Amino acid sequence: MLVHAGAPCAAKGDNVIRALIRLVLTIVGNAIGLIVADLLLDDFSLNLDGFVVALLVFTVAAAIIDPLITRTAMRNMEALQGGTALITTFLALLVADLISSGIEISGAGTWILATLIVWLSTVLAGVILPLIFLPNRVQDRR
Repeated sequence: MLVHAGAPCAAKGDNVIRALIRLVLTIVGNAIGLIVADLLLDDFSLNLDGFVVALLVFTVAAAIIDPLITRTAMRNMEALQGGTALITTFLALLVADLISSGIEISGAGTWILATLIVWLSTVLAGVILPLIFLPNRVQDRR
């Protein structure tokens, strides 16, 4: 049996490209969520100078927090399994608010609404952006 020497590298290259595309789409989706919350909520503000830092802090915090919250919910609280994304979004917003100067959130109502708005916007962006930017990949999965 002959094996093409470049095949494993090509597969690894495809995986890296897919991971980078997913990362970019995640960052864009998070940016959309934060901007929508900024537009809709008076007590939620994004500082243009610190927006990129806030966006990156939010994205990294969400990436770190999500598996921890999901694992905890799976082990301990079945009722929380559906809400893990909302909890992750809230905690990532909290981290971004505390660490960066690019995001400012005040008031309990704003925190709740911001969590819902950012979560919903990122979910919608996660569905819509691949349809726009990766139409062939979406069709291949069907």
